[in-house]
Amino acid sequence: MIYKLIPAACLLFLLVGCLAVEKDKKEVVTHKAPFVWEGANLYFLLTDRFNNGDTSNDVNFNRTSETAVLRGFEGGDIKGVTQKIEADYFSDLGVNAIWLSPVVEQIHHGTDEGTGMTYGFHGYWTKDWTRLDPNFGTPDDLKDLVDAAHNKGIRIVLDAVINHTGPVTDADTVWPKEWVRTTPPCEYKDYESTVTCTLVKNLPDILTESNQDVNLPPQLVEKWITEGRYEEEVAELDAFFKRTGHPRAPRFYIMKWLTDYITDYGIDGYRVDTVKHTEEYVWQEFRKECDYAFEQWKLNHPKDVLDDTNFYMVGEIYNYGISTGKNYDFGDRKVNYFEDSFNSLINFEFKWDAAKVSYEELFSKNAQILKDSLSGFGTLNYLTSHDDGSPFDAKRENTFKTGTLLLLSPGTSQIYYGDESARTLIVEGAQGDATLRSPMNWENIENDSKTKELLLHWQKLGTFRARHPSIGAGTHKMISEMPYVFKRDYNKGPYRDAVVVALDVAKGDKEISILGAFKEGSELIDAYSGIETSVVDGKVKFASDFNMVLLEMK
Repeated sequence: MIYKLIPAACLLFLLVGCLAVEKDKKEVVTHKAPFVWEGANLYFLLTDRFNNGDTSNDVNFNRTSETAVLRGFEGGDIKGVTQKIEADYFSDLGVNAIWLSPVVEQIHHGTDEGTGMTYGFHGYWTKDWTRLDPNFGTPDDLKDLVDAAHNKGIRIVLDAVINHTGPVTDADTVWPKEWVRTTPPCEYKDYESTVTCTLVKNLPDILTESNQDVNLPPQLVEKWITEGRYEEEVAELDAFFKRTGHPRAPRFYIMKWLTDYITDYGIDGYRVDTVKHTEEYVWQEFRKECDYAFEQWKLNHPKDVLDDTNFYMVGEIYNYGISTGKNYDFGDRKVNYFEDSFNSLINFEFKWDAAKVSYEELFSKNAQILKDSLSGFGTLNYLTSHDDGSPFDAKRENTFKTGTLLLLSPGTSQIYYGDESARTLIVEGAQGDATLRSPMNWENIENDSKTKELLLHWQKLGTFRARHPSIGAGTHKMISEMPYVFKRDYNKGPYRDAVVVALDVAKGDKEISILGAFKEGSELIDAYSGIETSVVDGKVKFASDFNMVLLEMK
């Protein structure tokens, strides 16, 4: 571990991962805390910008042209992520799921669409869905990553792009007209002008609405023949279409290729890109194929199955907010993307709420919506991301509060790489979203005392969250407004989880009401300070040097 967070008694609690639940007055039974996606701690990273674990794969396909600032490959790869998994960087942060940007093969050349020469370092410019980009790594590298993560109890989420291919360049030709449209550009006036269009100039849009049988693109056939795998790929496609009965339409080819990463590697979920730009039934079809592939992987790898958790799908609908509920409004049409498809949608509203309302208003709002209009589903909260040019704390001036807001909020939390270490979001010369994608600041983590202090704050909150599904998936109730104290409860079968949290309390002596969250006489520990205490007359009294309290059973 990088830091020793709390005393040995609490570390033992973390390793055991369970709570004592009183069965009767004489018998106490322990139950392992269940993993729940609705309360997970999800870490999102750009594979190329996180950690360079293998310098031998830094340059491929002659990608040597000079690029605009932060618009070329920087060397990060799958091996680099695996190294940090094995070094317990994620475990120490309480992360129990990792979302990687797309790792499929990208267009080989760069393109200049107004922001300077750019390569597909980010992973969203697909050339071949069936192959990993060598800049990111090999199939063995991906297998090692999934295995290493699962050994630590961490789920792996990959990023799925079905909406579009990569841009057209001198070396990357446009796909056949039976596969893609190149006009008109999206105008976002209504459903059709958001779905049946191209996102931007020179980003060919897959004809996802088509049910017409199409042949493989000639450039893909030629590529597979050159690589010596044409017959294998065609045989697998034949088997897929025979099993499913789907027409050989563009979207179903891509679904087959993406679900291979489930059956081959055992990934646990997909974050799905550009959801509202594709017909909603596409995601229902994709969900069905993902579920099938996940069940097949479990049947074929019974010893590697973590638990009975289902496959996870979270969607990106740009500007969707949790207040919208289930039905996204295009103006002329409302669509329920949760129906037979997504577990969660990314909550673009969270950062705005975080900037203008109190802790209680934010927490109670999310908790109430998740209990009511989104019951049975979830939300993915974030404060910083790879393509949101208006992050909550662009100048990194409120980094401690960022962690507190994100990691204590109801819903799934999305840590964007470097949130926990104040990685800069303002890079001189970088245009557009490139400034959000600077390399991970490992040097600061190793050498800067302020960064270490900040990381420790995130680690304490993150590991507390990981131990307690009540934080993200439980019921929320304010205990007192001044000081601000709340409790969270979560119950599933024989398992019960309860915590009490106090924020912005005075340093030194503290007296905190627990409002029945714990029984009289219960022995507790403050996970933030490591101080032990007990419940007397419905309260706890102790002193610490911090203005935050995270109470859990000892």
